[in-house]
Amino acid sequence: MQRYQGYLIDLDGTIYRGKIKIPAAKRFIERLQKTKTPFLFVTNNSTQTPAMVAANLVENFDINVSADNVYTTALATADYLADLDSTKRTVYAIGELGLKQALLDRGFHFEEKKPDYVVVGLDYDVTYHKFELATLAIKRGARFIGTNADTNLPNERGLVPGAGSVIALVECSTQQKATYIGKPEKIIMKKALKKIGLDKDQVIMVGDNYQTDIRAGINFGIDTLLVYTGVSTRQQVAQQINQPTYEVASLDDWKF
Repeated sequence: MQRYQGYLIDLDGTIYRGKIKIPAAKRFIERLQKTKTPFLFVTNNSTQTPAMVAANLVENFDINVSADNVYTTALATADYLADLDSTKRTVYAIGELGLKQALLDRGFHFEEKKPDYVVVGLDYDVTYHKFELATLAIKRGARFIGTNADTNLPNERGLVPGAGSVIALVECSTQQKATYIGKPEKIIMKKALKKIGLDKDQVIMVGDNYQTDIRAGINFGIDTLLVYTGVSTRQQVAQQINQPTYEVASLDDWKF
């Protein structure tokens, strides 16, 4: 196993399963911290701020990390838009606090009628009126951005609608496809790599979901480590043309 100088790591299914702890994941993070190896949690969750994500890890999973260790699709979206055109700083956003705060922190202002961008992410209180505003703004020429394409999210009740389902409604009403930011797209990986400050051959993407985490690494051209503690199974992965660089049953099996 190659020694990597940095790790990009998924959360749900890799570090925990919903509200269930994965003991090997805590030990994995502690090994990274002990060896002073940089790591970044790269998550498609746009609803929470990095501070909220870190607080959840500390309080509920006894994994002592900070907001600096977290890179959400909300941050990636804001970073992507900020780099597109310095003169365009108005946005209409469907989403939760994590997305809106990320946009504000990068100097964007909210505008309903004629924004430069319409950004759609998961919104637990989405309404017809919000969809209406987004649709009309895109029809007027706003650029359409989607945080991530995940159609469903697992919770204690089952698979519930994810950001991709919300975005799909706006795609249908506008007859336009969104530019997607989150995994498995390259955009979030490029921005995460810039944040961690390393080169492609120095990092590895770690995750449990072949379709998001591993495909993100493959699409971006970095090595990948699939851990079988979440979504994907060995049988499913065996059918894929592009295989992960490494596969482990537990993060305890990974040697630095």
